[in-house]
Amino acid sequence: MRVVCVIPARGGSKGIPRKNLALVGGRPLVVRAVEAALAATLIDLVVVSTDDAEIAAAARAAGARVVDRPGDISGDVATSESALLHALDRLAAEGDGAPEVTVMVQCTSPFIDPADLDAAVGKVLDGAADSVFAGLETHEFQWRSVGDRGVTGVGHDPGHRPRRQDRAPHYRETGAFYVMRTAEMRIHRHRFFGHIDVQPVPLAHAVEVDTAADLELVRLIAPVADRPAPIDVDAVVTDFDGVHTDDRATVDQDARESVTVSRSDGMGVSLLRKAGIPLLILSTEVNPVVAARAAKLKVPVLHGIDDKAAALRKWIADEGLDPARVAYAGNDVNDLGCLALVGWPIAVPGSHPEVLAAARVILSRPGGAGAVRELCERVLQARSPEPNL
Repeated sequence: MRVVCVIPARGGSKGIPRKNLALVGGRPLVVRAVEAALAATLIDLVVVSTDDAEIAAAARAAGARVVDRPGDISGDVATSESALLHALDRLAAEGDGAPEVTVMVQCTSPFIDPADLDAAVGKVLDGAADSVFAGLETHEFQWRSVGDRGVTGVGHDPGHRPRRQDRAPHYRETGAFYVMRTAEMRIHRHRFFGHIDVQPVPLAHAVEVDTAADLELVRLIAPVADRPAPIDVDAVVTDFDGVHTDDRATVDQDARESVTVSRSDGMGVSLLRKAGIPLLILSTEVNPVVAARAAKLKVPVLHGIDDKAAALRKWIADEGLDPARVAYAGNDVNDLGCLALVGWPIAVPGSHPEVLAAARVILSRPGGAGAVRELCERVLQARSPEPNL
């Protein structure tokens, strides 16, 4: 075992309560960190160091090994290095030996590209560096306070303002990950030593979650920063209003309602049915237009349902499905219970903020304008790398 990744994830947090379990793109921050590390080809083992049972359970479910962190190194003043050294000691005691390279990944950076992790690990394995950190290249002019004398330039002469292309870049440490030669890290008991290098990361991956405002920002960024990926599920359930429609209705003088749907959604549903993937429409709406559209699509429907979560739970059980392999697409607060039940909570653009925060995937096409088609395509993509769509 040459490379071990340790993810420190304590339960306490002053700025954001239970921060490491906060959802971004429908997944807890600790799970996102584990998944990024597991996807790096050069990392042999991923370990989460935590003092929290709920974090430990989430980490194990995501595929990490868990090391229970003692209380004396779990407080606000405990260093990340103390968690690294403790985890390495535990692995050695359990017979895993000493890795050549130790990687530290921090949950507070939700957008970590496994390719960047591999590139940083490669620099240490190849002997090009002893310590590598994730950094954002910047040409910004920086200033620091000098008390009563105002501010002064950092790394530049305020009287000389070269063009951006004429300035050597600086690197801002993002906090996302660090890669260290293990033996030397044990000697120095610190993450920086010897030949230090930087692994550049893109701007979208450089956001660190320290405050509630940061968390709100990364939730907005997630649909762009997270690469569109196949949705690997065994069944699809959707709300009706706001997903199959644009959430608007036309009412005539006789109080008759009509809605607008997308024909492309119909083709997507047809392809899903041909692939043998169950699909259900689940709605609180009592208007018969819901049943009429479901009949047109030739899919089962449950509408006029007050407790959608209970209905979904029963349907999943009746169908013999694993909830972790079910997708549910919704857009409003009455979908939150259903989104919490499944492994693939999905939202459409313009959904209620709580729904967007709970979603693992936010589709690119709006409700009533191809959202269902996009969902069907991405489900089929997981079945075949090159679906005939």
